[in-house]
Amino acid sequence: MTISRLLARPMLASMFVVGGVNALRDAEGRARAAAPVTEKLVPLAERVLPQAPIPTEPVTLVRINALAQVGAGLLLASGRAPRLSATVLAASLVPTTAAGHRFWEETDPAQRANQKVHFFKNVSMLGGLIIAAGDTEGKPGVVWRTRRAARDARREAKHLAATARREAKLAAAQLS
Repeated sequence: MTISRLLARPMLASMFVVGGVNALRDAEGRARAAAPVTEKLVPLAERVLPQAPIPTEPVTLVRINALAQVGAGLLLASGRAPRLSATVLAASLVPTTAAGHRFWEETDPAQRANQKVHFFKNVSMLGGLIIAAGDTEGKPGVVWRTRRAARDARREAKHLAATARREAKLAAAQLS
């Protein structure tokens, strides 16, 4: 692991661990802020995943999101399953941002400016998480390996077909 990854992952993860712990401590307060968003997202989630048991209580949803952030943040900080943990954090950041930083609803100019800063801070962190989720640490990723395997398979198929044609010609020549 490079020194930049060794330092950057815990730095990126720190906000999620701290934010998740704070959300667990004040789940009821966060749930009040999240209620308008959960009212819209829960029916959507139920349509997309009709068989899944989806909690509808905002407090429960806040706690699940907070636990996901703490767990995935600790994994990312420690370098364990960094791509998966970055993906989980990115997924958890979307409802967090939508519920907590709706600057377009603020009427007070100072509050609106403050929420706008937090909204775009989260958008920036989302960008970092997307980069972290795709980081293969210089090793070939799944897409590269799949393309390479397909190319090798095509090359081998051509080789086998050419060999079969040569052998068929030899067999035909021997029969005549």
